[in-house]
Amino acid sequence: MAEDRSDVTKDRSHLTEDRSHLTGGQSDVTKDRFDVTTTTLPTRPAPARTPRAAGGPAARARRKRLLHWIAVHSAALAAALFFLLPFVFVLLTSVMSDDQAMSGELWPRTWHWSNYATVFTTPGFLDWWRNSLLYAGLGTLFTVCSAVPVAYALARLRFRGRRVAMILVVSTMMLPPQVVVMPMYLVWAQQLHLAGSVWPLIIPMAFGDAYSIFLLRQFLLTIPQEYLESAKVDGCGELRTLLRIVVPMARPGIAAISLFQFFFCWNDYFGPQIYTAQNPAAWTLSYGLESFKSAHNVNWNLTTAATLLVMAPVIVVFFFAQKAFVEGVTLTGVKG
Repeated sequence: MAEDRSDVTKDRSHLTEDRSHLTGGQSDVTKDRFDVTTTTLPTRPAPARTPRAAGGPAARARRKRLLHWIAVHSAALAAALFFLLPFVFVLLTSVMSDDQAMSGELWPRTWHWSNYATVFTTPGFLDWWRNSLLYAGLGTLFTVCSAVPVAYALARLRFRGRRVAMILVVSTMMLPPQVVVMPMYLVWAQQLHLAGSVWPLIIPMAFGDAYSIFLLRQFLLTIPQEYLESAKVDGCGELRTLLRIVVPMARPGIAAISLFQFFFCWNDYFGPQIYTAQNPAAWTLSYGLESFKSAHNVNWNLTTAATLLVMAPVIVVFFFAQKAFVEGVTLTGVKG
């Protein structure tokens, strides 16, 4: 038994030596692997970057954008000068003397700013100004108040005959005002005795304007339906929804129809000629310009000065409201 144990011990010692030899071999292999992985390979030098050619795609794109910018702004400047020249001509003529205004000279020899004072002191001019403000202001207010509920009903309410009603409203725009001027004049003059005032021009606007209804209806179609449904969930009726939700969201569209109507009323000549011709105190500015001409002569310097005074409120209103005006007109064509 002792001999067997000694043999086993010897075998174990031999196995231990073999393991040590194997471990040593593995360490040598590991070292070799380590040496392989850490060996640095020779690197090639990076190729030098060549500068971009002067006529490359990026340079051509920049030149194209520059030429496009120059072309667009040159065309815009030319168009602006084209539309500005008549105003410059009217301004220069308004400060000329009466004799020079009748000549072919373009530049005034003497600047007669007193022509504007003469226009203001013309009998009835301030009355014409007041009548124009009354006509344009109330006419615009009545048009907006009458067009908003009709446009809302045609855009958002579902009822039988809605399309027919819309067609009837739009079809009235094809009817020239000259067709109904005689029966309307007989009603206002003989039945209501309002001839010689601007009220026959103002009162009909309380019954709606087809163009304003159509334009505002197109704008209201762009308002998301979810807002109206949320208002109904909160317990709002149609009137409260219109006043609390629709009107604030439709401000650009309302501004657009307001400006259109104000410009129409302020520049209207046909209506005042029909209803106010027999009463100079009821004339508007557009019709009162005729007072600066006689049967044989026209005071062009005073006429152009009065023309500038007539255009001034329109220019000022459009200058301050152009953003809302453009936004309202643009959004009306989004949805049909």
